[in-house]
Amino acid sequence: MRERLTNWAGNITFGARRLRCPGSMDELRAVIAEGGRLRVLGSGHSFNRLADTDGQLVSLAGLPRMTEIAPDRRSVRIDGGVRYGELAAHLAAEGLAVHNMASLPHISVAGAVATATHGSGVRNGNLATAVSGLEILRADGSLSVLDRAHPDFAGAVVGLGALGVVTALTLDVVPAFELRQYVYENLPAAALDEHLGEILAAGYSVSLFTHWTGEDIDQVWLKRAEPLAGDLFGARPADGPRHPVPGMPAGNCTGQGGVPGPWHERLPHFRMEFTPSSGEELQSEWHVPRAAARAAIEAVAGLRERVAAVLQVCEIRTIAADDLWLSPNHERDSLALHFTWIADTDAVLPVVADLEKALSPHGARPHWGKIFTTAPSEVRAAYPRFGDFAALVGRFDPRGTFRNPWLDALLD
Repeated sequence: MRERLTNWAGNITFGARRLRCPGSMDELRAVIAEGGRLRVLGSGHSFNRLADTDGQLVSLAGLPRMTEIAPDRRSVRIDGGVRYGELAAHLAAEGLAVHNMASLPHISVAGAVATATHGSGVRNGNLATAVSGLEILRADGSLSVLDRAHPDFAGAVVGLGALGVVTALTLDVVPAFELRQYVYENLPAAALDEHLGEILAAGYSVSLFTHWTGEDIDQVWLKRAEPLAGDLFGARPADGPRHPVPGMPAGNCTGQGGVPGPWHERLPHFRMEFTPSSGEELQSEWHVPRAAARAAIEAVAGLRERVAAVLQVCEIRTIAADDLWLSPNHERDSLALHFTWIADTDAVLPVVADLEKALSPHGARPHWGKIFTTAPSEVRAAYPRFGDFAALVGRFDPRGTFRNPWLDALLD
């Protein structure tokens, strides 16, 4: 019987015939050997049909957990099913850390890497940039092991699940560190215009939150090692814990008020032990060159009323450039504009289309796992190495075992 499976937000009902959860590599190989199309389902935090299939969905959550720290303590090898919260707890116990984390520690590492999910920081690359090795199980049962010296590596890391099943990853790690998290409120629009670069560089990780109901920025979240006192370019320190979305409990969020804490309890916005929201939301995100940051923000401001009518919150972050072929930050320092929408697809999609039109002149690239309506041809044109990626997919998966209609439209 066909199982009715949905993504985390519930806006996508997968067309899969069956969800498989193998408990070993041998069982995974056997599932692939059955034939037919197959996609890997991570933690379900995608909002489009990237993970969908009319074949079988495979979860790697049942594989044995693996966290092997290298003898030089500069890297860790993990299995393809581990989530960031699980990895963080293990690394922290060993006095180690990854360089950055996304807002949610609940997401799977392999899924975040495959879609170039990111945290924030003008000097911090997205989460995929920590990858130094990949192990990919292909449709013929062979295992491809790639490292940074391999000519296919930069194309395979942000691979959209199109090359095969990522069964293991090796990540760079650094010594564990502490951060303080500060929340400021009501950043004046004039300060944003005059000091945007300074504000975005004021911490190890910086996020701006706005509801686009006024000209000011509602909240600034600063994560930094050094203590900070007083105002921030006219924004005042919050008088208590805050949640980015009005009405949501601040207790779900990581520690604030400048209290020092370990990296994994400050870099994410939300605590691992809490569900950050009910999932009743949709999400979109676009990355523009950091040089176009002010122009892109002004473009969104020009749609303020339409955006605010269907918005829960908008987050503005920075990501450093990288060389990964399908990374939205490929060869350019970037500003990301992330929109958490109400759970009403019919109301949201026209606004998404308007934003795409407004941001297109500024070189916008959509987040692979979010809602966007940009034509595949335009998406392909935004990536200088897209043709090389399509050829890589053809070599790794010539029968299209790991493709689906979403990928067919993108690649063909």
